[in-house]
Amino acid sequence: MSGKADPGTAGKGTTSRTRLDRGRGALGPALELVHTGRAPTRAVLTAELGVTRATAGAVAAELEALGLIRVDARPGAAAGAQGRPSHRLAVAEDGPVALAAQIHADGFRAALVGLGGRLVATAPGREVVDADPAKVLGSVVEAGADLLRQTGRRCVGAGLAVPSAVAEPDGLALNPLHLAWPAGAQVRRIFAEQVRAAGIEGPAFAANDVNLAALAEHRHGAGRGARDLLCVATGHRGVGGALVLDGRLHSGSSGLALEVGHLTVNPEGRACHCGSRGCLDVETDPLAFLTAAGREPGPEVSLLQQSNDLIRGRYDDPAVRAATEALIDRLGLGLAGLVNILNPDRIVLGGLHRTLLDADPERLRAVVADRSLWGQSGSVPILPCTLDHNSLVGAAELAWQPVLDDPLGSLT
Repeated sequence: MSGKADPGTAGKGTTSRTRLDRGRGALGPALELVHTGRAPTRAVLTAELGVTRATAGAVAAELEALGLIRVDARPGAAAGAQGRPSHRLAVAEDGPVALAAQIHADGFRAALVGLGGRLVATAPGREVVDADPAKVLGSVVEAGADLLRQTGRRCVGAGLAVPSAVAEPDGLALNPLHLAWPAGAQVRRIFAEQVRAAGIEGPAFAANDVNLAALAEHRHGAGRGARDLLCVATGHRGVGGALVLDGRLHSGSSGLALEVGHLTVNPEGRACHCGSRGCLDVETDPLAFLTAAGREPGPEVSLLQQSNDLIRGRYDDPAVRAATEALIDRLGLGLAGLVNILNPDRIVLGGLHRTLLDADPERLRAVVADRSLWGQSGSVPILPCTLDHNSLVGAAELAWQPVLDDPLGSLT
């Protein structure tokens, strides 16, 4: 052998490297397009990135080499499509994962989430939340570490969803009202310490659960395509809200934006933890529903499940119907105020609010239209969340973000 490279082969290698060098800054945007389902083919990727077909091919090949996406070797085209069929792109089903954890008033859960918002594995939910944040976070991280050992997946980082406003930049849970945790608990620091102690690689993050639900729905669920997305949800206790503007979560100057639970919707209503009365937080959550329906909450299952089961299974009961309509009217009043202030182009509802919407969508939409300027100019779409574990998926999005920003730097 002469030791000299074949001129044809060398030229192709140089050209490929040149194309990749030109497109290196497009790796992150390209991965996000595939991650969110907006680039199902290489032709769409090329158009969205505004690069040449060859550069898009080099970028896709690099993402595939990193184990993040798959490029279909048997290209296909939609029926009626013109021109050469394009290679199909999809996230790698056997690729890396993020550890996602969620704490709520009735328990906690851990999961592994891949690109595309896919739940790869989940640990059985736990039903007891200790008053010591370190014990709870240690347990949920341990459950996640077990999943990583069982699956053998590479972990890019960890994200935590908590039922509290999380103040920036220190990651403090300011108001975990429905947990026995102290106000100002350093959840991000504690979570990061537990993640490191478990030998899990990658950065650790923490944020409010409804903020993360909104982020997940915007990227993978009912909020796809919305420019200004409002998400309002009640899970196990209390009510939260979030806003996604131009694809980015709006968290305010210190992470405390959209505390919608403390909008007054019933001035003569129940006393709220914030010191006011009749807030969404205590007028439209599962406990408020069970109380309005004349049901005594039981210990067997969560308040959310009890409420959902009652609406779906006993809606012909006059007391259940009256309670449902009362909560719909209060929720609609709160949403109308938010619509007047924020002017979103879509609203998605989660938890019990999704069930209320399903029970009587026309009543809720009518209340919002009657009480807001949208009633005069056309109604804002109000849709149910479509991801069953959107806060977990959103927690994983926190861990995936550094990879989306810089795939090569994060994984090599």
